[in-house]
Amino acid sequence: MREMVEKMGAKGQKHFGEQGQKKMKKKPDRSRGGGGSSSGPGEESGKEVGVKRKRLDAMTVGYFRRVSERLSEGFASDEERALFVENVLSEVKGQAIVVTTDMTGSLALQKLLSLSSPKQVAEVLAELGGETGSEFKTVSCDRCGGHVMESSIKQMAKWTDDGNSEEKSSSANEQEEPEAENCGTLEDQVLTLCRVVRENIVDFIKDPHGSHVLRTLIHVLAGCSAKEQTDTRPAKKQKKAEPELTDYEAPTSFWWELKYLSESLIENINVCATNLTASVVLQTLLTICHRKRPILGKKLNKGIIGYLTSQSSAPGVSPLLVFLKDPTCSRLIQTVFQFSHNALLRDTYKNHLKNQLVPMALHPFANYTIQSLIASSVNYKVFLKVYDELAPGFEAILASGHMGVIVQVVESCIHREERQADMLQHLLEAFHCSEPSTRHLSCLPLFLSLLTYDVYYNTEAAEGDAVPQRPLLINYHGSRLVQALARFKDRSILMNSLHNLTAAEMLSLGTEQTGSHALQALITLSSDKGKGKILRKLEAIYTPLACSKYGSRLLEAVWSSATISQRQSIAEQLVPSESQLRSDQFARHVWAKFGLAHFQKRRGAWMELQTGESKKRKMFSDILE
Repeated sequence: MREMVEKMGAKGQKHFGEQGQKKMKKKPDRSRGGGGSSSGPGEESGKEVGVKRKRLDAMTVGYFRRVSERLSEGFASDEERALFVENVLSEVKGQAIVVTTDMTGSLALQKLLSLSSPKQVAEVLAELGGETGSEFKTVSCDRCGGHVMESSIKQMAKWTDDGNSEEKSSSANEQEEPEAENCGTLEDQVLTLCRVVRENIVDFIKDPHGSHVLRTLIHVLAGCSAKEQTDTRPAKKQKKAEPELTDYEAPTSFWWELKYLSESLIENINVCATNLTASVVLQTLLTICHRKRPILGKKLNKGIIGYLTSQSSAPGVSPLLVFLKDPTCSRLIQTVFQFSHNALLRDTYKNHLKNQLVPMALHPFANYTIQSLIASSVNYKVFLKVYDELAPGFEAILASGHMGVIVQVVESCIHREERQADMLQHLLEAFHCSEPSTRHLSCLPLFLSLLTYDVYYNTEAAEGDAVPQRPLLINYHGSRLVQALARFKDRSILMNSLHNLTAAEMLSLGTEQTGSHALQALITLSSDKGKGKILRKLEAIYTPLACSKYGSRLLEAVWSSATISQRQSIAEQLVPSESQLRSDQFARHVWAKFGLAHFQKRRGAWMELQTGESKKRKMFSDILE
């Protein structure tokens, strides 16, 4: 393997040659290495102004580029991989800081560390930190070095009691190597990093790169590991999901370090409350503590609210209201509310938010925090007070466009049956379709469009007049509102409005991206009798629904919840359009999933199959209940 590494180096020298070396001397490549913009000398303190950081030469950059490519190809055996990792790390030794702060070297080293043993990672960290660990700050706050630091400490997930003891025994057998003795274990290096972070806590939480290292360190200290993203360049339209966390056993010393780090952050709560980067660090700590250290999390939540409410403000105005309107601090309070216990929510509402919820719900920033308060308090008595205060202001909130607040209240009322009837009445009043009662038939289009009766129909129809027809308009929050209302115990008004829709409007609703989810909820959550009534109205549009991207998904969801007789009715309506269904890119999947070919030729076997699936689904639903 060492010969292979040497050949790679030789190829790199031939590839770049003297011309490449001259180009590097004439104009430094600022695109490689985060150190290009740093004022430090590289392997020294990195703080002297006017001294350029030491950079990798062109041949070495090419070498690490090929190392990265080789790592991406994979290895035939674990032994070959281990030998390759060992050889490359031997090349890194002595110039770890320079490699880490170079863009190409950083990418290669990140891949390499994920394949390294804890002992090898500890040796790299020992060199990056220097004798006292003071260099950890310079490397962590570098745009390339920060990624290497994160990859290094993430390897603590491999830590176990057995593995740690093996590491210690192996290092004891290698007393001939003084460097291995000095670097200590990976746990020791992480503890050294913790000390450096606490000594320079403000610099870390305010730095865009150092703060990411600190957030990863919080995960590691708590024993949480975030699943690595496989696709480094996700599609533009792909929604960024929350990282999936897995727990592992962390050393006991880490629990104490997490406590000390929490105390350091609380001591600098003034920075965390006003600086966006620092605020995200504290939010990460609250999230992790809620998962792993709930008692510590409660203390942090109480301490944050205590600090914010102790600040000076105008007479008669709670300082918390001022912070709620701040774009940075409102996000922090939103996280605090999300993980708060009953007593803190009750006291915060009573002493600071009472009679102020509607003005806060109308504010462009504070309304998100109010949504968090509503969601967090749903299982406590304080929710009833929050609801009673917000309900009269629904029309004003609707006019402001902050529908997230109303949707959150409605979704919370799913779990509060005693407020469902009142909630629906307030919605009817807010959308101007409460009186006369004939307007109730128009409530579904109004809820979907989030427009009042007067605006939607642009008319002042008298009582008893026929409801004018208008094209169906569908809004994202309107769809969420209808989906939530579909889970209420009494849905008669909503279902009557649904039956009032024409087949064309049903088709428009079922083939729209967000509208299809609303129609799905209305159908699948109905009783078998109510479901049959809706399906009879859909019989004429089964084929165009199946040929639609969103309509086909709706039809499959309806099929899964339908009875045997309802499935047979759907199949009878679809079979005559066989050629159209088989040739359509969406409908052909419906044809195959519903087994319509079997329905045509072997109806008895089809019925037996559907009956078996129905019994199996019922059995599993009984178990889940």
